[in-house]
Amino acid sequence: AIIAMVGEDCVGIASDLRLGIQAQTVSTDFQKIFEMNPGLFLGLPGLATDVSTVRKTLQYRLNLLQLRESRLLNPRSFMFMVSSLLYEHRFGPYFVEPVIAGLDSVSYRPFIATMDLIGCPMEKNDFVVSGTCSEQMYGMCESLWKPNLNPYELFEVLSQALLNSIDRDALSGWGGLVHIVEKHKVTTKLLKARMD
Repeated sequence: AIIAMVGEDCVGIASDLRLGIQAQTVSTDFQKIFEMNPGLFLGLPGLATDVSTVRKTLQYRLNLLQLRESRLLNPRSFMFMVSSLLYEHRFGPYFVEPVIAGLDSVSYRPFIATMDLIGCPMEKNDFVVSGTCSEQMYGMCESLWKPNLNPYELFEVLSQALLNSIDRDALSGWGGLVHIVEKHKVTTKLLKARMD
């Protein structure tokens, strides 16, 4: 379960920590969110082997592009890179539904997007969700999110939306991880949740 939300000059992304095979829990500290650039995060819910493959392939392509062009990639361009990778494999797709969150490296405008497993992107200006408890997360986000949240309010809304959503889904949980991206800093906090 992954949620990304926009605040006022900040953006947040959060995930649960469970890795499971249907009802069987395999790991309780599985990383689903990766920092690809300073202030640019990629969330990958889905099949664990594909999460690892997609992350490593994207990091490789991102590093090559940055060596060639000597600049950081902005979040919107990174979204197209992810979309292109997924669409290349559309006949044997990677089972991941990426969530991208970050601040533009020049204008510092917040950006969030998600896509399906063949790379169809969807940019939003409020929140995006992906993972096993999407319906619960949509309900919580629609109830709690409001425009122009400051970083502290964004953390609280994101945390409450995630924790209350994963409590209503047997395939999610075991705590959460929240990243709040501001102009010159990234705050990461670990959430404790029900451990059943």
